Amino acid sequence: MSERRPPQVPGWIARSVQTGTGAARPPVAPKPINPLRVAASPVGVGLDSSTVRARMAQRIGAAGVSNPAVLQAMATVERHRFVDSALVNQAYEDTSLPIGLGQTISKPSIVARMIELLLDSDAARNGQGRVLEIGTGCGYQAAVLSMLTKEVYSIERLRGLHEKARGHLRPMRLSNVHLILGDGMVGFASGAPYAGIISAAGGDVVPQEWCDQLAVGGRLVAPVVVGAGKQALLVIDKSSHGFTQTVLEAVNFVPLKSGIA
Repeated sequence: MSERRPPQVPGWIARSVQTGTGAARPPVAPKPINPLRVAASPVGVGLDSSTVRARMAQRIGAAGVSNPAVLQAMATVERHRFVDSALVNQAYEDTSLPIGLGQTISKPSIVARMIELLLDSDAARNGQGRVLEIGTGCGYQAAVLSMLTKEVYSIERLRGLHEKARGHLRPMRLSNVHLILGDGMVGFASGAPYAGIISAAGGDVVPQEWCDQLAVGGRLVAPVVVGAGKQALLVIDKSSHGFTQTVLEAVNFVPLKSGIA
């Protein structure tokens, strides 16, 4: 028996999305991450110490993130391996950093905050569901998610960043991470339904495709435009009766765009 489709809710969910430029293209099928080891990225003095990561996790906890599994994942994944060598000494500061092509790696605190929100849903709470990440970037958030969920599908529209993320993740041998080159605005239907969807870019509306690909009991966490030059975190929960949405604190993310470049 087919699932009855929940009704669309007003607000930020829209079937026709006007954000970004370029026509949507079908995503490229995910490539397995080559298990062959590559040379380690340059590291700064002491950055490979677990103490540095533990201190970062402690600061994140002090800022309000309380999920022990999220804090442990943040203390485990080596953020400096995802940052360009010129900025590596800032890797464990609570700041966003450029990763090329006009994109950034989000602040550790916002990564932890959004993942904690994502996991606090019926479908994702036990860590057994699939998660879709919109905007792979350098691959850092996908690595953190890999420790907290059964499978991670991460889609990136910029070919240069897609390849950079593959290079960063390859030596980690994460068998549950699937990287896709494609238009994130249409999601990735082949992996659906998802227990959680998390976006690293903000638009005027949330694409209807994301909501369609969300499992009943699942949660979507994304930045959304709430006014001129302003964004806020939006949480959308899907139930058998429809959607509920909650607007949270102000954030600042790169704009959501369509197409492959």
